[in-house]
Amino acid sequence: MTDRMPPLPPEAMTPDQARAAEAFAGDRGTPVFGPFVPLLRSPELMLHLQKVGAHCRYRSALGLGLTEFTILLVARRHAQPVEWAIHAPIAAEAGVAEETIAALLEGRRPPAMSPDETLVFDAVAELWAHGGWSDATYAAIGARFGEAGIIDLVGTVGYYATIAMVMNVARTEAPGGFRMPPLP
Repeated sequence: MTDRMPPLPPEAMTPDQARAAEAFAGDRGTPVFGPFVPLLRSPELMLHLQKVGAHCRYRSALGLGLTEFTILLVARRHAQPVEWAIHAPIAAEAGVAEETIAALLEGRRPPAMSPDETLVFDAVAELWAHGGWSDATYAAIGARFGEAGIIDLVGTVGYYATIAMVMNVARTEAPGGFRMPPLP
């Protein structure tokens, strides 16, 4: 498959795209990469989304490990190789067990999740199945992470689903040519 929206050379950018690329590099300390390459086609949306992503990744009430775990759930659901290739090593470094990561990649429920991972796994599965949560799930997530955690979990799922769909439509190539294995 060919990348439908490859990186734009500076000379091909509109003035708005060039300003957005410069602002992105200033905020992130790196040139436009990964999901932001196709998003640069809509520079204002790209800048807004990168701020949402920065919150989800670095300031979520869930903490880094559970945020990365959630990102892997979304990446697997959407068969998104770029997000998986970027976030699987970060998840491992943040304390998500290699066995858990391997099970998620294979499309299986990990057999030995932490209590917090189990809570998040089940809440995300319910969110996808029903578009919301039962009172029991809402209460359990709220008791563990507070109202900010409720919103941060749903927001992280929504943000990374958006990013995954953008890259799937654009056919953004994963680092090192990584491909998601088919689900069982």
